[in-house]
Amino acid sequence: MVCSSVIKLHCNVGIMKISAIIITLNEEKKIGACLASLNFVDEIIVVDSGSTDKTEDICRQYPFVKFYRQPWLGYGPQKNFALSLVSNEWVLSIDADEVVPPDLADEIIANVKTDHGHSGFWVKRKNMYKKQWIRYGGWWPDTILRVFRKDKGQFSNRRVHESVEIDGNTKELQAALEHYSYNGPEDFILKMHSYAMAGARQMQDDGRTGGAVRAVIRAFAAFIKGYILKRGFLDGRAGLLIAASGAMGVFYKIIKLSELNERP
Repeated sequence: MVCSSVIKLHCNVGIMKISAIIITLNEEKKIGACLASLNFVDEIIVVDSGSTDKTEDICRQYPFVKFYRQPWLGYGPQKNFALSLVSNEWVLSIDADEVVPPDLADEIIANVKTDHGHSGFWVKRKNMYKKQWIRYGGWWPDTILRVFRKDKGQFSNRRVHESVEIDGNTKELQAALEHYSYNGPEDFILKMHSYAMAGARQMQDDGRTGGAVRAVIRAFAAFIKGYILKRGFLDGRAGLLIAASGAMGVFYKIIKLSELNERP
């Protein structure tokens, strides 16, 4: 195996190999940092749902990236499609706006190489607003299952807030994944709209009902929970912005659910 100067992958001869999977849509601003941090995996699967920016061009600069196009199926189904393309035993699921620091990479390699009793590993995620690590409001520790054996895990078929359904024992790693999702208020608005629409359709699938009064009550409760009960105010201006945008997302999701339920 020859390691490229663009992305130097560990030549993991004789140990379990790892594939990373990423789903993308117009991620030219963030995908480069994500891919550069994956210099310890043996294969990178990128499934793109129709980018019109330079996402594909950036991905193709990395020789170990396998780039596929797939119209959007929903978060869970899209990731399961990516999972079906993996050729190695172990899988790392990562988003385009996330970065694997060296200490987490080393811990993943050590556990995959030596551990034979677990089917998956949980990872703490550090959520960043600009360059600020958000410690309150329910954002830390944000623990998610991201490393698992391909034959032991798959993603739930949910439109949003999908999770890995694992068969077997799991373990929590100590190092943290870094999540650079928000660089300003406009990012909150874009994310809010995307997740609210998907969330409304998922709630409709689940037989939930909406209503303006319910939307107001749920939004107010979400703000109080994040900003007061989970001490989001300790993160300063960012904590207020996060709590407010979260409340608006809840309100918008339930209003959209009402509109969906009113349609023939």
